[in-house]
Amino acid sequence: MNRIHHPSKRSAHLSLWLGLLAAIGVMAGFIHYSSTQAEKKKAGNYNYLKAVPSDSVLKSKLSEDQYRVTRQNETETAFRNEYWDNNRPGIYVDVITNDPLFSSLDKFDGGTGRPTFTKPISPDSVFQQADASHDMQRTEVRSKLSNSHLGHLFKDPASPTGERYAVNSAAMRFVPVEKMEAEGYAEYLHPFEKRE
Repeated sequence: MNRIHHPSKRSAHLSLWLGLLAAIGVMAGFIHYSSTQAEKKKAGNYNYLKAVPSDSVLKSKLSEDQYRVTRQNETETAFRNEYWDNNRPGIYVDVITNDPLFSSLDKFDGGTGRPTFTKPISPDSVFQQADASHDMQRTEVRSKLSNSHLGHLFKDPASPTGERYAVNSAAMRFVPVEKMEAEGYAEYLHPFEKRE
């Protein structure tokens, strides 16, 4: 007949203490992570970028115009969109991921009835690709992280860079300069401070 061997009291106590230490370690790690994230947000180094939701989630969260522009590569109506004549200081971010795309410091009146910029806020925030739709040869501009259609890039001698980024308002969200730090965009405030 086989006897069942029970662990000794010492072994049971050791297991209990190791389990308690592991639980304390996990809790301490969680508290440290939470406080670090809070400090980063306060300092403006918070990761504001959102993951790209599924197409069905986007369809339910975005307005009809936002979905049409960002996911179906449509163009909004000129002079009848939210930011074409917005002259407030701030930045324009991706409506899906909140990735910074353009600065009001680079915005100018391109006469298109849509927001126009001389350049993106960072070369890494957008990418370009050929667009042969509507029997035209154009350069499409897309957001790098969300792969959203933003608008088109044109040569423009009136622009200081010789280029005009004609962007759809529906692809962006405007963050005014006074809210940039609170929303985690403090690193983009420096150029605005130099202008004051």
